[in-house]
Amino acid sequence: MSVVFTDETRERAREIIARYPADRSRSALLPLLHLVQAEEGYVSPAGVAFCAEVLGLNKAQVGAVATFYTMYKRKPTGDFLVSVCTNTMCNVLGGQEVYDTLSEHLGVGHDETTADGTITLEHAECLAACDYGPVMTVNYDFFDGVDPSTARGVVDELRAGGRPMPTRGARLCTLKEMAVQLAGFADERDGAVADGGPGEPTLRGLRLAQQHGVSVPGFDPNTPIRSKAEADKAAAEAKAKAEAAKPAPAEASAAPVKGGDGASAPTGAAGVAGPAAPAAGDARAAEAAGVAANAPAGDGKPAGDEAGAQERNLTEAKAGTDADGAGPADASETGAQK
Repeated sequence: MSVVFTDETRERAREIIARYPADRSRSALLPLLHLVQAEEGYVSPAGVAFCAEVLGLNKAQVGAVATFYTMYKRKPTGDFLVSVCTNTMCNVLGGQEVYDTLSEHLGVGHDETTADGTITLEHAECLAACDYGPVMTVNYDFFDGVDPSTARGVVDELRAGGRPMPTRGARLCTLKEMAVQLAGFADERDGAVADGGPGEPTLRGLRLAQQHGVSVPGFDPNTPIRSKAEADKAAAEAKAKAEAAKPAPAEASAAPVKGGDGASAPTGAAGVAGPAAPAAGDARAAEAAGVAANAPAGDGKPAGDEAGAQERNLTEAKAGTDADGAGPADASETGAQK
């Protein structure tokens, strides 16, 4: 096992894996990748090997996930990831100009880091904040309605050691500190989540509802949120009530059924039109049998990773014998004749 990672990281890795059922430990891969990024600042080859070992996967499986999501960085990244939206809406409002200004001011291009290791700049396709455009984020916290001047002021303050306050959200943290949160651990900085609040565009719908007296019928804002046990109990009761309300299956009639032309329709052996519908109990039994015969995929390695299967396949391929006993040369001649 790699010696790069601290005992704290290893302990947190065990805590993350324990959040999932034993046969679903593979689901812990995403937070584990954030965890290794929190220590190194990116997902290094050592981080991939670490995740593969603690989950019993191979490195190719881990690498496939790490390269799919853009939040996992595959090379060293600055303390502050500055993302500028250059998609349609923000671009129309000046997003590309903001990006170009920062690129020239910092002396870096897309996915590049300043020489002091403080800032990594990237252009983002969409930051899901069109009503606040043009927007940029610093470690995924929003700075709304920016222009070249305000954006330049934000990065200058970051490089000077400051922590400018986002327009919305909590106080800024470094990329490594953010990765710890994305791994599922609380931000323990003093007052880390004491600030922030929703923006006016976000509240616009609420304001209009209040202005015009629009409300959800029967909604009581003081209704307590039920615990999981209470919610599960209520769901079970509702399901039992629905099952009890289902009508009993109709008895099959022995009388012939008249067709559209008045003639008797063909009847089955029991004297009824077509086969009778299965009883509810039979349907449930068939469903249960289908579920039992199609167990969900496990977290084990694919069949191709098994040495025995690989050797058997290679042996069969080498033998080159098809179902008729013809070798490779015979088979190709047979195909040509056909």
